[in-house]
Amino acid sequence: MSLAGWMVVRLIGATLRYRVEGWERVRQFKERKEPFIGSFWHNQVFCAVHFWRFQNIAVMTSRHFDGEVIARVIGKLGFIPARGSSSRGGVQVLLEAKRKLQQGLTLGVTSDGPRGPRYEAKPGPVWLSCKTGVPILPFHIQPKWFWSLNSWDKFQIPMPFTPVLVKFGHPLIVSSEEDQESWVIRHQKEMDRIGEYGRAYWA
Repeated sequence: MSLAGWMVVRLIGATLRYRVEGWERVRQFKERKEPFIGSFWHNQVFCAVHFWRFQNIAVMTSRHFDGEVIARVIGKLGFIPARGSSSRGGVQVLLEAKRKLQQGLTLGVTSDGPRGPRYEAKPGPVWLSCKTGVPILPFHIQPKWFWSLNSWDKFQIPMPFTPVLVKFGHPLIVSSEEDQESWVIRHQKEMDRIGEYGRAYWA
């Protein structure tokens, strides 16, 4: 299944035409050789793994079956899975992700987690930013034409040759002195803002 997933991503991905807004924010991190926490929604995994392939980025994945499949596919595309032990579940995955950030690796995180609810930001990215000082960089990837699966996140598979918008939001630097819950709300609002922009872009 992982081989089939890798082939689909490579074959369809090779036909996609990206339009990127806000790339200068990524360029600044790269020029300073500083990591960031790239946050996006779970249903955008297909386009995200193709867009960011072979850039030595760590990715949080669950230890559920779907997480196992995703880990195998992204491994073939040059990503580094951050998983942890199955006995401690999500806590261990967060600790492993923290270690990756402290090693200087950029981290990819699905903000609504492995099981949703869809488009509801979880506290994980904010906790990681607070503990490491690494900024969160929200982004939204919106294909113009896509198939939507009958899953909790309405997983999107872009149609071949579709244009795809990649919209970067404002970086969020979480202060350890402020209430993390308020930062989760700020993160949610920024994700909502760029999400609304992305969905309206092709309308």
